[in-house]
Amino acid sequence: MNKRVLKILVVLILTFSSQIFVIAQEKRITRKEYIALYSDWAIREMKRTGIPASITLAQGCLESDDGNSWLSKEANNHFGIKCHTWEGDKVYKDDDAKNECFRKYKSAKESFDDHGDFLLKTKRYAALFQLSSKDYKGWAKGLKEAGYATNPKYPTLLIKIIEDNKLHEIDEGIKTKSSKTDSSKTKQRKKLGDIDNFAITSAGREIKLHNRIKYIVVKSTDNFDAMAKELDMFTWELLRYNDLTNDSILRTGQLIYIQPKRNKAEFGKETHMVKKGETLNSISQFYGIKLRKLIIKNNLNITDTIKAGDVLNLRKRKMPDKK
Repeated sequence: MNKRVLKILVVLILTFSSQIFVIAQEKRITRKEYIALYSDWAIREMKRTGIPASITLAQGCLESDDGNSWLSKEANNHFGIKCHTWEGDKVYKDDDAKNECFRKYKSAKESFDDHGDFLLKTKRYAALFQLSSKDYKGWAKGLKEAGYATNPKYPTLLIKIIEDNKLHEIDEGIKTKSSKTDSSKTKQRKKLGDIDNFAITSAGREIKLHNRIKYIVVKSTDNFDAMAKELDMFTWELLRYNDLTNDSILRTGQLIYIQPKRNKAEFGKETHMVKKGETLNSISQFYGIKLRKLIIKNNLNITDTIKAGDVLNLRKRKMPDKK
C-alpha cells in the first residue's frame, strides 16, 4: 500500500469517527431520563410556589421536547417563556410569529426557578393558585385558559404526559423511581401518620374534625410558619385553605383548617342568618365552606358587604330573581 492510499484511508477513518462522535453527542434524552433529571427541581418548586410538580415536569417535557429542543439546548429555556419584561440575556427564533424573543438562562435550574416566578407574578395566572397542588387537571386547563399556550389541545397533552408517567404520584408525595423524598420529612410523616389519618400533632395538639375537614385551634404562641412546621405542611397551604394572606392576624382560639374547605355545608345546614359583626370570611370558616363557593351560592361579589338579618345559602346556589 503506497503512502497516498494510506493517507486517504486515514482521512476517511478520521472523518467517519468524527461523524460517529457527533451522532453520539446528539443522542436524544428520553422522557424517562428527563423526568429523572428534573423531578427534584419540580418538587422544590412545588414546595416554594404551590405549582404541582407534575405540571412543571409535564410542561418541561412538552415545551422542551424532553430537553432536546433548540431553545432548551441553546438558551436553557425549558418552558418556552418569551421575553415580555425580561432584562436578561435573550435569543430569537420563529414561533407564533417570526423571530420572536425568548428568555435565555445560565442554567436549566434558573429556567425552572423563573417558571415558578413567572406564573406567580403574572396576574392572569393568579386564579390558578386557588387550586390545590394535587389538582393537576385543573392546573392544565387553567394554564390554557390563562393564555400560556395557543394549542387548543394543550391541557390534554399535559394530562396525558402526567398520567402516562404517573407524575401525579409525585404531587401526592409518593416516592417514585424518578423522584427522591426528603428523608427528614418522611420520618416526620411516619411519626405523625398520613395527613388524612392522624389525630395528634408532634407538639401534642389535637386535630379535630368539622364538616369532614381536619382543623386545629390557634394557641397564643402560634404563627403560620410554626404551625406549618408542626404539621409538616407549607405555610402557603395553611393560608390558602383558610382564605388568608401573610398579613392576616391570628387570634387565640381561632379555627385553622389543615385541609381544603368543602364546596357546601354539612347536610341539614341549608342557610345561615347573618349576625352582627359576621363577615363572609368568618361564615366561610364557621361552616367549613370555601369562601369562593359561598360567594357564588349567594350571587355575590368578593367586595360585597353583608348585614345582620341577611340569609345566606350554604348548600344550594341562590336562584337569581326573575324580572
